[in-house]
Amino acid sequence: MTEEPGLMISNELAESFVGLVLRFGMTEPIACYDYDKVIAGYIADGMSEDDAIEHFEYNIIGAWAGERTPCFIRVMPLKQAIEETSDA
Repeated sequence: MTEEPGLMISNELAESFVGLVLRFGMTEPIACYDYDKVIAGYIADGMSEDDAIEHFEYNIIGAWAGERTPCFIRVMPLKQAIEETSDA
């Protein structure tokens, strides 16, 4: 991760960057990356899908780097999001 003025960004994930996240109570926007693009990038680099997901869960989403830690989005229809979160 590198810090640009006001952002913490990942050069490794640059192709997966989709924009900024703003939320009440946050003083600064944070970088947002597309989850599916991140996983696809790891697969393109030679990882299996299972290894790519494991790497992401342990090394990327599992790393807290402070208030400006980037977030990840999975783009999907509302119905699918409701189904996936109600199974949890």
